[in-house]
Amino acid sequence: MPSSTQNLPSQLNLPAADLSLRSGANGVEVYDVLRQKWLLVTPEEWVRQHFVHFLMSHMGVPRGMIANEMGIRLNDMSRRCDTVVFDRSLKPFMIIEYKAPGVRIDRKVIDQIMRYNIVLKVPYLVVSNGLHHYCIKVDAEEGKCELLTRLPRYEELVL
Repeated sequence: MPSSTQNLPSQLNLPAADLSLRSGANGVEVYDVLRQKWLLVTPEEWVRQHFVHFLMSHMGVPRGMIANEMGIRLNDMSRRCDTVVFDRSLKPFMIIEYKAPGVRIDRKVIDQIMRYNIVLKVPYLVVSNGLHHYCIKVDAEEGKCELLTRLPRYEELVL
C-alpha cells in the first residue's frame, strides 16, 4: 500500500474493500475494476470504489451489470451518472450518485439524481457520501417516491 494513504478518507460506513492502490505522479491511485484503469483517489472516488466493491461483494450485483461514469444526454448537455446498475436484460434499473464524505446529502443531491432519471427512467435511485446511504424507490406510473429503509440485494430487485 502506498505510503501516502494517510490522506485518504478512512472512516466510511461501508465494509472494508480489497482495493488495489499505488503511488502515482499526482498522488494515490486506485484501480477501477469496471473501467479497467488507474484513477487518482479523490474523496468521491474513494466512496465510489468502496460502494462498487460493496455492491459486488455483499449485495450480489454481478460485475458485468455495473457501469461507472455512464454518459447520458440531458437537455442537449452531456452528463455522467456516477454508477448505473443493469438488470439481467441489460436495462438500467438503478442510478447511484456519490459525494465526498464531507458533503451533506440534501435536496440538491436528490434533485441531481432525479434529473438523471428523466433520461434513464429507473425504479431505484441511490445516493451515498460513504457515511450515509439512501435508496429511493421510484414509481413513475403513480408519480411517487418511497425512501427505503435498506438497500435491497440484487436478486430481490431483479426478478
